[in-house]
Amino acid sequence: MHDELRQLTGTILVTGGMGFIGSNFVRYLLREHPAARIVNLDKVTYAGNPRNLADLTEEPRYVFVQADVRDGEALGKALTAHGVDQIVHFAAETHVDRSILGAGDFIRTNVEGTQVLLDAARAAGVRRFLHISTDEVYGTLGSSGAFVEESPILPNSPYAASKAGADVLARAYHVTYGLPVIITRTCNNYGPFQFPEKFIPLMIVNAFRDVPLPIYGDGLYVREWLHVEDHCRALARVLAEGRPGEVYNIGSGEERTNLEVVREILRLTGKPETLLTTVKDRPGHDRRYALDHAKLRRELGWAPAIPFAAGLRQAVEWYRGHEAWWQEILSGEYRSYYQQQYGERTA
Repeated sequence: MHDELRQLTGTILVTGGMGFIGSNFVRYLLREHPAARIVNLDKVTYAGNPRNLADLTEEPRYVFVQADVRDGEALGKALTAHGVDQIVHFAAETHVDRSILGAGDFIRTNVEGTQVLLDAARAAGVRRFLHISTDEVYGTLGSSGAFVEESPILPNSPYAASKAGADVLARAYHVTYGLPVIITRTCNNYGPFQFPEKFIPLMIVNAFRDVPLPIYGDGLYVREWLHVEDHCRALARVLAEGRPGEVYNIGSGEERTNLEVVREILRLTGKPETLLTTVKDRPGHDRRYALDHAKLRRELGWAPAIPFAAGLRQAVEWYRGHEAWWQEILSGEYRSYYQQQYGERTA
């Protein structure tokens, strides 16, 4: 059943649609908004997997354009050729650990790419520009409280800093040029098609392989978890009904320590806790994130529908049933990254 206030119509450019959240969002729009057309623009980096949407090649409402968001000429052509009137901007380098190893790609894609896309959107006269951001721009929390949309931006990793830079650029284009920008900031997502460098799929895949599950530090870092399907519902609602110039937090209230999550994954996969392995902590590790999403509930009537326990069980079963998908990833560049990130950190 459609639970958005209004059906989406027109042509929507989704940047980064081959990635985890982007590909789930493309599928969600095609399924729930039959009057919308989707143009998926993706550079196809290591985390942009064409197999995520391989079954859509014959879908008449879906078009794929391979291009970099930093390529203004390619963006302009795509926006004009397909009559794009709305943009949902996911395209980004997203993994904190990789940003610590090297920040350059994060600045180039997340900041410069957003600036080039904003300029292309202005030139095309789009009526909506939805910029997808993260709770990490706010920094870290103590043991209580939650970030609200007015909380100061205090990023602590190169990734978070690059997203914060993109956020303030997007806001500035709204204030300066009147571009109809809306910003959303979400907590940690999980679900199908998530690249296994991220925490939950990494732990699930390692459990299936009977190899150690690496936990940073004491394992008591707290994250708020949102199923990607709930996130997609929220984004569609914000795109349809959100107010330009506003920020909307998208949270779940489902907080867990990393240790709690891993122990539940081991239980769901039937693996022993002896697979838990403590590794040296990463630099600048934020202790806790939590989002107050009351504004989204109050103004747009959205609420999360998938409890974490049920969603995690679904995720485990998805990875169990899609071994070929993740085995292909493990055989490539991922192997050298994993060794670099975890091989020498074991305490």
